[in-house]
This record gives sequence, C-alpha cells and structure tokens, in this order.
Amino acid sequence: MPPELGVLAGGGALPGELVAAARRGGRETFVVAVKGVTDAGATANTEHVWVAPGAFGRMIDALKKSGVDDVVLAGRAARPDWSKLALDGRAIRMLPRLLAANGGDNALLSLAIRELESEGFRVVGVDSVASELMIGPGPAGRVRAGRAARADIARGAAVLAALGAHDVGQAAVVHDGAVLGIEAAEGTDALIERCARLRRADKGGVLVKCAKSHQDRRVDLPAIGPDTVSALARARMAGAALEAGAALILERDRTIAAADRARIFLCGIDATA
Repeated sequence: MPPELGVLAGGGALPGELVAAARRGGRETFVVAVKGVTDAGATANTEHVWVAPGAFGRMIDALKKSGVDDVVLAGRAARPDWSKLALDGRAIRMLPRLLAANGGDNALLSLAIRELESEGFRVVGVDSVASELMIGPGPAGRVRAGRAARADIARGAAVLAALGAHDVGQAAVVHDGAVLGIEAAEGTDALIERCARLRRADKGGVLVKCAKSHQDRRVDLPAIGPDTVSALARARMAGAALEAGAALILERDRTIAAADRARIFLCGIDATA
C-alpha cells in the first residue's frame, strides 16, 4: 500500500476532493485542518486533527505523530495578519523569516516547504496525488472559444507570463485585446466583477489563469470551480482558459455542467505557446 499522505488543508473544496481522490487510489490520508479556515468536509472519513492558525509547530508535530512521509499543501490560504495569530514556539522562531518573505505568496509558501522538508517530509504536488483534478489541453466542456476569444487568451497568457516572475497575479481578464485587470488580493470572482464594469461592451471578455512562471508548482496552483463559473455568467463573459497541466478544476462535473448551461467555454491552454 502507498505510504500515508499528510494533507495540510486550507479553505475551499480542494482538500476534501484531494482526500477522496487519494483514498480512491488506495492511499490513506491524515488531515491537519486549521480552525476557521478549513472546511469541515475535508476531515470527513479520514484521520485528522484541528489546530489554531499560526500553530505551525503543532502542525509539524501532528504530522510526525501520524507517521506520514509525504505531505501535500492544498486549499486557499489567506495572507495572515501576524498580529492576530496565536503563534506557537516554532512559528515565533520563524517569524523574522516570515516577515521577510511578506513580499509575495510564493516566498511564504517556499518557506513553509523548506520547514517541512527540514523535518524529513517529502512535499508533493496535487498532480502527483490526484492528476484527475488537473485540467488537460483543449475544451473541458461542450462550448468552444471563438477566434476573438482565442486572441484574448493569448494576450492574457503573455501578460501573466511577464508578471509571474514578480510574484504578481495568476489571473487576468482581457476583452478585445485590452487587459481589463490582473488578479490582486480581492480574488478571481471579485476580479471578474470589477472587469465587467470596465469593458466598453455589455458582454464579452475572457478569464485567463496560469501558474506564475517561477512558482513551486507543488503549491498554490490556479483553479476554477462552480462559483467562478457563476461569476463569469453574471458578468456575461465568454469563458475561461487555464494552463493545462498546471491548473485545477474543482468539483469538476458540477463546474463543467454549469459552464455548458451558461454557454461559457472552459479550456486548457499551453501557456508557453
């Protein structure tokens, strides 16, 4: 039997889907859930422990006690307000490095990975555990991107590639060649809403999501789910393109069905083309 998998679970649907996929593959899981962050569904039918935000030492101790060798980081993790966290001893010792890494998500996640690896854990990516959650190349549903949308996708991918080296944004909205917005702290759904008000027409535009060019692809992969499809539909946008092999479709069947009903395309692209 494959070794037990430790899951450091953030928010959203991904941790629960990852646990289910691992168990379908015959791999038992142990979940470290964070109070006020992790959805309760991530801990269903699996061994787990709840820890306070900022208790990084407690997280590592729990993983060691469980006997896991491999660890995956999955789910949303909002940028912390250090002044409001109940940091344990290990987190306090890490604090100078955490604050020094405050320039971007990649730096913070890289620090977390280094700490885990220093304790002998092997940090693995979602794709190595549940490749079926990744988007592949080409259309994911029945709707296809038209010529204008494909041009906007290429424009968005090029812009994200240029910005990725600066640890900025995994998503852009483009309409008729104009970049309407880059994802910032507000998140993808708010980006879509903001950009719908900026375009000249009353409909149109594409969402492009790509992994940052220099990020560690074991963590923080771009994703799309039912809520984002709903946001695209409300904004009357044409669809979304995600980097094939480096982005996730959450709640896959539900997400694709919702896109098909709304006549919105979802597709995987080669971001380097």
